[in-house]
Amino acid sequence: MNIPSKYDASLVESKWYDYWMKHNYFHSEVDEREPYTIVIPPPNVTGVLHMGHMLNNTIQDVLIRRARLLGKNACWVPGTDHASIATEAKVVAKLKEQGIDKNDLSREEFLTHAWQWKHEYGGIILDQLKKLGASCDWERTAFTLDKEMSESVIKVFVDLYNKGLIYRGFRMVNWDPEAKTTLSDEEVIHEEKQGNLFYLNYNIEGSEDVLTIATTRPETIFGDTAICINPSDARFSHLKGKKAIVPLCGRVIPIIEDEYVDVEFGTGCLKVTPAHDENDKVLGDKHALDVIDIFNDDASLNSFGLHYEGKDRFVVRKEVAKELEEKGHLVKTEIHTNKVGTSERTKAVIEPRLSDQWFLKMEDLVKPAIDAVLGENPDINLYPKKFENTYRHWMENIRDWNISRQLWWGQQIPAYFYGKGKNDFVVAESKEVAYELAKKELAKSSNNNSFSIDDLQQDEDALDTWFSSWLWPISVFDGIRNPENKEIKYYYPTNDLVTGPDILFFWVARMIVAGYEYKSEKPFQNVYLTGLVRDKQRRKMSKSLGNSPDALKLIDTYGADGVRVGLLLSSAAGNDLMFDEDLCQQGKQFANKIWNAFRLIKGWEVDESLLQPSTSKMGIAWYEAKFQKALTEIEDHFSKYRLSDALMTIYKLITDAFSSWLLEIVKPAYKQPIDTYTFNAVIRILENNLKVLHPFMPFLTEEIWQYIAKRTPEEAIIIEKYPTLEDFDKEIILKFDFVTDVISGIRTVRKNKNIPFRDSIELNVINREKTTNQFDDIISKLTNTIKIKEVAEKVEGASFRVKSNEYFIPLAIDNIDIHAELSKLKSELKRAEGFLFGIQKKLSNNKFVENAPEQVISMERKKESDTLAKIKTITSSIQNLSDN
Repeated sequence: MNIPSKYDASLVESKWYDYWMKHNYFHSEVDEREPYTIVIPPPNVTGVLHMGHMLNNTIQDVLIRRARLLGKNACWVPGTDHASIATEAKVVAKLKEQGIDKNDLSREEFLTHAWQWKHEYGGIILDQLKKLGASCDWERTAFTLDKEMSESVIKVFVDLYNKGLIYRGFRMVNWDPEAKTTLSDEEVIHEEKQGNLFYLNYNIEGSEDVLTIATTRPETIFGDTAICINPSDARFSHLKGKKAIVPLCGRVIPIIEDEYVDVEFGTGCLKVTPAHDENDKVLGDKHALDVIDIFNDDASLNSFGLHYEGKDRFVVRKEVAKELEEKGHLVKTEIHTNKVGTSERTKAVIEPRLSDQWFLKMEDLVKPAIDAVLGENPDINLYPKKFENTYRHWMENIRDWNISRQLWWGQQIPAYFYGKGKNDFVVAESKEVAYELAKKELAKSSNNNSFSIDDLQQDEDALDTWFSSWLWPISVFDGIRNPENKEIKYYYPTNDLVTGPDILFFWVARMIVAGYEYKSEKPFQNVYLTGLVRDKQRRKMSKSLGNSPDALKLIDTYGADGVRVGLLLSSAAGNDLMFDEDLCQQGKQFANKIWNAFRLIKGWEVDESLLQPSTSKMGIAWYEAKFQKALTEIEDHFSKYRLSDALMTIYKLITDAFSSWLLEIVKPAYKQPIDTYTFNAVIRILENNLKVLHPFMPFLTEEIWQYIAKRTPEEAIIIEKYPTLEDFDKEIILKFDFVTDVISGIRTVRKNKNIPFRDSIELNVINREKTTNQFDDIISKLTNTIKIKEVAEKVEGASFRVKSNEYFIPLAIDNIDIHAELSKLKSELKRAEGFLFGIQKKLSNNKFVENAPEQVISMERKKESDTLAKIKTITSSIQNLSDN
């Protein structure tokens, strides 16, 4: 068999992925085996593979491949999320390039363009995951806007509405003026930003008095409908019951009193703009104030903005400040830092806005989900546990979920209006059912004679994307539409969820809520929360910083296995990953090391007539115990989701125990054959190594596995049986650890004394540790020691210690390269003399001796005496060698 001299990942990876796909190893069907299920966190359909995806999906693939090897019915469901805001923005931009305005299209026309975009670009990220080696069940690929998925979403909306949990309300919402839609509170990121605090004078009607008010948003004066003072603030008692005049627009507004006002902030009174501040809205409702919305959908000013109509809010802020100053209303401006809400998706500054929206009551829904994670006997485990506090904070401070979005790309809200009143609507899964319900409502008022199904108007809004993805573990198995089907009963609840802590509330918590509401049980057993991928400077990777490497280019350079190893070696559970491309190089080198070890083994000639040497027997016995010890550690790491530690255990096992020790012990002499038993044992050991490594490095392991022997498709490593835990000899491991220290000691002497390996040596030992001689043959083979003898007294020559044992190697002149040894000793002497000069210079400095602490002086004098002794020893050694 012709085995390539070098491992070429670019040739191997495509070959074996095609092979796995051809033989359908990734696909799962319901059977009698124990299921092991993972649902992929569906990436945005707009997405391309980045480092976060690489880490997350590598971890999932490790878990699913290991489950497959353990004989479980492994099912990893892939898919994508329709990502309403991001996708609609992409489609609108594409249409704009074509000279088409979304506003000129009907909903149906726009959705035709959107679906065309999805079909053209939407599968990119899933194809890229295949390059990484992701062994998903691609036949089960789901999309959150698929017909079946959408029907499940609509069914849940109707159910929750009928339970009284979904309602329509006119409320202050978070408006994203770039995406032109509302956002939930969780989709708003509050950032500290530096701005200004503007002090404005309002004239008091019918007097010469003015009232100074501090505001960060002077552009909103056009929406002012009151000024509020604290009733206990004596400074403004003379203004009670009076009215003020809004600068620029001249609107007369009441001065109201409320204890809400903080007398310490600003000037101690505030302007009230109920349409554009949540707290102002509360005051407005309490005092029956007018509500004036001054903004268009894009946060430009409308007609209430007078001569600023059509201009952006931030432009108006600067211009209105200038006009207020010119007209004597602006008293002063101060630098001010405050928290500003920004859109998690578009980064636009959020505008508080009053709007009719749909909400889901959360207070009662979350109770089972809180107990599932935080109860005395939790059903769901978070790894690491530190995220339980974050989960608790979010869930115990839950607010009603704004689930409507002013978008077309998404499930359209199944509310149908049959009249002009705000409450003239019905909610149903189809227009036909809605029509029957509407007729019943109209019949109550005897006003349905001319009403037809065409008169129904469906709500224009779409549902929040998260309202579809919160059903993901259920809906991918059709558990909403068909709750008793065999797949949902078999695969649900799923086993492990791997995701980022940034969507712990957005997605994870909501899936738990949905799981208990619709299946009365947890959606998954364990949640493994990865950290964020950062660069070596701890910065979050982003396109703007230019610090995010091209994921596919990394795979091309280092191979998928190399990148997987590089990511995992630096990724502790829940902690941010400091990505270093050198780690991918380390992964590539690891692959090359394994390949070279395999080529070494396959290059041995086997002689069936040879007996097995004692060195091989002992070496194999030791390694098999070592392997079992490592396997125990690996299983423990997996049970705690410490995948990085599991990989490191395997890495050390293969690079150190297998390559550096076992192969050196068993390999035959140059151009000599190996016995059959040893060869077969080493192959068996190699195969077990490959099995535990396969989840981490699937391509390399399959390539070597198939080269070891001719295999049928049923014998591919991807579906092999994982090694089982067995009792092992702990003593032999401890004894061999001692032996490796002895061998290392001998090698150090050889190196220091320039004794070539071809020159045999003798080893004398004062055996205080009472070690046995069972490993002496291995010591002899690996160090070219012809005689190992116990002695009672010290022997002249080089020496070293291992614990309380002393070892001595007599040095014959013939064994030593005198010229090289003299050169080395003279270099050591020069260094020692230089070091001594520095110490003595310091000790001869009276100022140092007088001021330095006594312990420092003592330490320096000890250094001096030790160095003098060392110089004496080196000088003696030089003299002895020179005499010869």
